[in-house]
Amino acid sequence: MNDHDGGVVTGLDAEFQAMRPRLLGVAYGLLGSLDEAEDVVQDAWMRLRTTTAADGGEEIRDVTGWLVVTVSRLALDVLRSARHRREEYVGQWLPEPVLTGPVLTGPVLTGAAPDPAERVTLDESLSMAMLVVLESLSPAERTAFVLHDVFGLTFAEVGEAVGRSPAACRQLAARARAHVASRAPRFDVDPSEHRRVVHAFARACLGDDMDALVALLDPDVVFRSDGGGRVRAGRRPVFGAAKVARLLFGIQRFGRFELVPAVVNGWPGLLRYHGDRLVAVLGLTVAEGRVTAVDMVLNPEKLARVTRADETRR
Repeated sequence: MNDHDGGVVTGLDAEFQAMRPRLLGVAYGLLGSLDEAEDVVQDAWMRLRTTTAADGGEEIRDVTGWLVVTVSRLALDVLRSARHRREEYVGQWLPEPVLTGPVLTGPVLTGAAPDPAERVTLDESLSMAMLVVLESLSPAERTAFVLHDVFGLTFAEVGEAVGRSPAACRQLAARARAHVASRAPRFDVDPSEHRRVVHAFARACLGDDMDALVALLDPDVVFRSDGGGRVRAGRRPVFGAAKVARLLFGIQRFGRFELVPAVVNGWPGLLRYHGDRLVAVLGLTVAEGRVTAVDMVLNPEKLARVTRADETRR
């Protein structure tokens, strides 16, 4: 076996590869972008190699802990700089969708290849809707919440990443938790029930059944779409079952589409195809048998990793 530079794999290489899906999950939870997450994880790996390979280099006893803290620090730096870019983003910014399970009609490729090293260990709480809520937190609050509440790091470890005392990190996480509790979707939905509602949603959209679709939508449902200025998408969220249903049927008039069930960010969602071309990924939030949020990513740059084998279209 060889490492990324063509050399012999060492114990350090093997430990990093084993940790890579979790490190990607941490970075993605902080950034909402798999591209940025991969850059951060690769940067941490290079720093680890530099630190341990230097003459008289540092001995790292807990490589796993060192990598998690380093990835978190680097991601926090990126998050701080990304806030300005996202304020200038054209339209609504949604996270890059991650397929964490199979397309139900056939195989799916995510990332560059179906290599175990490319997989992301993603907590089911990091749904599309949750990541939208996390965008409203300060970088330090988001980091404290994601590292402690989602990935289970101690506040001492969080403090190493954030550069604050454990007590200060506890306060950051508490503020973030209160904010998330007031806005985040519920996660006590049975996966089979979630899947049933998503399938019913797809049937109503494809069957032009306005009444069935309205009945499936929560009265306060929110629809968000992200075209990134590259394709047509709404600049602001749309609220209310009737308005969202009309909008979805309006989209259908631009051409016939296929909706394919898939697991998006840990929950049943949909891939939208126009012919052989993937045009959108939909993350759907469900509570009490109804869809409470529809997050539609149309920006081609954010869809680049999601592909589908041609033979599955038969």
